Amino acid sequence: MKPDTVQVVAEGPATVMMTRPAAQDDGVAARARRPISSGAQWTFELIAEYDEAIREIAVGEFGLDCYPNQIEVIASEQMLDAYASGGLPIGYPHWSFGKEFIRNEHDYRKGARGLAYEIVINSNPCIAYLMEENSMALQALVIAHACYGHNSFFKGNYLFRQWTSADAIIDYMVFARQYVMQCEARHGIAAVEEVLDACHALMDFGVSRYRRPRPLSADEERERMREREAYAYSRYDEIWSTVPAARARGAGDARNPVFPEEPEENLLYFVEKYAPRLAPWQRELVRIVRKTAQYFYPQGQTKVMNEGWATFWHYTILNRLYDKGLVDDGFMLEVLASHTNVVTQRGFDERGYGGFNPYALGFAMFSDLRRICEAPTDEDRHWFPDIAGRDWRPVLDFAMRNFKDESFIAQYLSPRLIRTFHLFAIADHEHEEDLKVDSIHNEQGYRRVRQLLAQQYDRDARLPDIQVVRYALDGDRSLTLRHCPHRNRPLTGEYRKVLAHLQRLWGFTVRFETADATGAVLHTEEVRGSGG
Repeated sequence: MKPDTVQVVAEGPATVMMTRPAAQDDGVAARARRPISSGAQWTFELIAEYDEAIREIAVGEFGLDCYPNQIEVIASEQMLDAYASGGLPIGYPHWSFGKEFIRNEHDYRKGARGLAYEIVINSNPCIAYLMEENSMALQALVIAHACYGHNSFFKGNYLFRQWTSADAIIDYMVFARQYVMQCEARHGIAAVEEVLDACHALMDFGVSRYRRPRPLSADEERERMREREAYAYSRYDEIWSTVPAARARGAGDARNPVFPEEPEENLLYFVEKYAPRLAPWQRELVRIVRKTAQYFYPQGQTKVMNEGWATFWHYTILNRLYDKGLVDDGFMLEVLASHTNVVTQRGFDERGYGGFNPYALGFAMFSDLRRICEAPTDEDRHWFPDIAGRDWRPVLDFAMRNFKDESFIAQYLSPRLIRTFHLFAIADHEHEEDLKVDSIHNEQGYRRVRQLLAQQYDRDARLPDIQVVRYALDGDRSLTLRHCPHRNRPLTGEYRKVLAHLQRLWGFTVRFETADATGAVLHTEEVRGSGG
């Protein structure tokens, strides 16, 4: 059975714009104030002046809690380079990053795509990269969007607080780059790339969702590496050859016949700890990729909220600048044009439709939350009795801090937005020839549409449930994985390539089981290794 889906049905762009609030305390006199600048040209002095004015509004008036900002102005080639490495300013070398750079550069030169106005790094201080090709209006928009929108989200949202180390990520990536380059010099580029290729294929399965990771620390990693290498060298003493091989603690004995005792979802972690044939330097490479995957985990869980929050605040802050007379009409027209392009939602039958635009949905939801607080209707009071008519700033701050995309949509998507985006549910069952409109715009339909849309942002609905269930420690050292299909969704044929990568890391036979909801194994296949 195919899953129910939520479609956007619209004849034109479905955007939700927040009405610009009137000046709160500046009045008509604010119009007499001189704008910070006029014209499109930017200078470093103007960037600093706009940053100060934006900070005064974002932090002073609205109370955003941010990391210190570090603003860098870079060229388009440097932006393309940052694209290729996942947005990080420095990373370990790998051929896939070069391939991504060439592809992006080709599309950019041919006009097939543009570049982002900025890239922002979840670090302390928060590093924001501005394109030197931007006009002054766009530079100000980027400062408000990245340096105060994304920045405050990184610092406030619970996923980033629990799962990332903003204070250590840059130092850790420098450490990772140096270590990978040292391995290339010692063991050859081909050997290093073989390990990294396999780890990248398993990157989505290198995340611990329920076990909080240790904070990143480049110094601790270096010390841990030195201890591991010293231990490895100590085992070369001839006396060790006379000692029987010790069993892993808690594994393979009569009391614990099955190892691991509980299924393990973090495949890279299990490989790093227990792969029989990995050399110490290879385990370190697995660990580096695993730590990088863990760093990006919250970003994939909060795309709608993160971009929506940043877009809401650049819109609010820059309108406030206009109310205070610090920018002119030409500045705002350029800002609004760029803003509208960002938050436009194409209809499902329009050219270029690629699903829900996270900027459009996120901005619309945060704007709608403010509307519910400031001007609630009877419908709003029925659906959101706890927040209707309250001060909007604490409400939005609470939502930003305590939710991810799935729960945020399930909690705050309003019937008004469902109507605005023309959402309804379609049931598409593989055993039925016709599609069925499952939910429409009524009380029950609103709740079901909201539930289904929230489920689409659930990580479990996007990634297969694959776990390590058995390691034959005392036998052939084979590794057994089990896949439990979510809502009977089968895997694509690409999974065999991923299994091959896993087998190369493991070194022995890898078995792959497919089970039903009761745990009964329906299908088994093997990828044999040289030692299996």
